[in-house]
Amino acid sequence: MRPDDQSGKLPVAQRPFRILILSGSDRRQYNCPGVDSKSRALMLRMAEHFPAEWEIDYEDLGNVYGRGQIQSCNACVSTSMALCVWPCNCYEKDSKVEPDLMWNLDLYARLDLADGWAIIGPVNWYAPSSNLKLMFDRLVCMNGGNPREDLIDHKNPEKAMELEHAAEWEQLSQNHLEGRTAGFFCYGDGGGDELDALGRPKILRQPSYFDPENEPFEQMRDAYAPLVWQCRYGGVEVPDPLWTYCEFGRDKKYSDNQAEHLSENPRVLSQFDKWTSDFIAFVQQKGKVTPSKYRAYGHTAPGHLLGDAQLAWREVRMRAGFPVPGSSPAKQQEAGLNKDATWSPQEGEGRKLRRLQEKE
Repeated sequence: MRPDDQSGKLPVAQRPFRILILSGSDRRQYNCPGVDSKSRALMLRMAEHFPAEWEIDYEDLGNVYGRGQIQSCNACVSTSMALCVWPCNCYEKDSKVEPDLMWNLDLYARLDLADGWAIIGPVNWYAPSSNLKLMFDRLVCMNGGNPREDLIDHKNPEKAMELEHAAEWEQLSQNHLEGRTAGFFCYGDGGGDELDALGRPKILRQPSYFDPENEPFEQMRDAYAPLVWQCRYGGVEVPDPLWTYCEFGRDKKYSDNQAEHLSENPRVLSQFDKWTSDFIAFVQQKGKVTPSKYRAYGHTAPGHLLGDAQLAWREVRMRAGFPVPGSSPAKQQEAGLNKDATWSPQEGEGRKLRRLQEKE
């Protein structure tokens, strides 16, 4: 059945099973490239196979012209784990300045509501698609993120560093989506018809630069290993049989290996349908997941006008070359490390170098 977000308010025993399916290809038929992805077709196919009484939610992460993108992770964790807020507060819903698809599509809440995640996507250059990687980068907050941004005045790095060493931090830092199941169906075309008999690109002019026998992975499914291991470290179960790779389209032109060609490939559809059946059987046997203490579902971002004002003053001081005494920026400035005091932080370093050259 279609998802009813109000079910999230019900006790676990009373609410239906809920699954979230994600199509991870960057392609959509609107604007460039003008053609929908295979992962979208597979997502819709999968949605038809679940029990009728389950709530089935799905989303296509493909790029659409004029729609917000999944914004990049700012790596708050590397400053302090307590600076990485759950759910992510680096961006806001419906922002005109930095529109963010994670918030605009309510993905944090929808991931929280689901008992299982079915993730379908291509292998692009031995890696997940950029949109899937962006999503999982932004999900670092599920791995021990701070659920109390009020304790750090929204985004104060010095207060976050202090909190990370406080006794209460151990109770706050949790795996917020622990217990769920994730399955990964990734696919690729093995280079289409680009390769010669030895496995090198036909257009390559320096064939001696590498040995095609020494590929990065023995199994191509390992292109998705960073996403799988992030899930596992966060308590999201990824059973080995539900992490699979399917190759189709080798030796074909890319234009001859579109979603419409899937119906001509019973081997691929059979493998995908088996993965779907295995996914359903596993999550059904496992049962519904009890939400953790700090939920993304129902979360209302607190106001932070005062915090923003304080951070704006902190930034002005750093631009002027007077960071907070004893802070990391102050220590780095004293040691001559980053040389980042500037009134124009948006300006690229290359432009700064050339501007200085012009003055000389």
